[in-house]
Amino acid sequence: SDQAMSVEEGIWTLAQILDTILAEYTYPKPQILMEPGRSIVADTTVTIYRVGTVKEIPGVRNYVTVNGGMTDNPRYALYESNYTVYLANRMEDEADFLCPFAGRSCESGDILQKDIHLPKPVRGDYVAVLGTGAYNFSMASNYNRLPRPALVLLSQGTHRLAVRRESYEDLIGQDI
Repeated sequence: SDQAMSVEEGIWTLAQILDTILAEYTYPKPQILMEPGRSIVADTTVTIYRVGTVKEIPGVRNYVTVNGGMTDNPRYALYESNYTVYLANRMEDEADFLCPFAGRSCESGDILQKDIHLPKPVRGDYVAVLGTGAYNFSMASNYNRLPRPALVLLSQGTHRLAVRRESYEDLIGQDI
């Protein structure tokens, strides 16, 4: 729901503010380098999860858990980052099931999104989280000794494994 930002307008606005401040303090203009990572890849990245359990507590709340969570995407736990979420294998079905969807770390903060509407999922369905972008994979961790997921690049109908899924052996490989 966020409006797309014009990179050119953002840089121009920043330059004007900087010029004003530098003139006020008679400070020389510095060289500024900007890293545009998020603006380039945020909307191109989708994280796919597999539904593990669906828990219904009548009159209280429904829960959907997936095979990932705050270990591979801590952004919701840190600052409630909003995402568009679909049940990827049943996108045409009516989204009439209200639920948060949660990760597998057994932590109260292991929520990937609260109060979303999906078609009622079943174990094995796929949840697509859009716009997980530039920092999702780089922020992944081995919290609770969980392995990090694979990273797959897709382009024009082809795919390529960029980072393989970690194994349990990878996790314990440095243990003495």
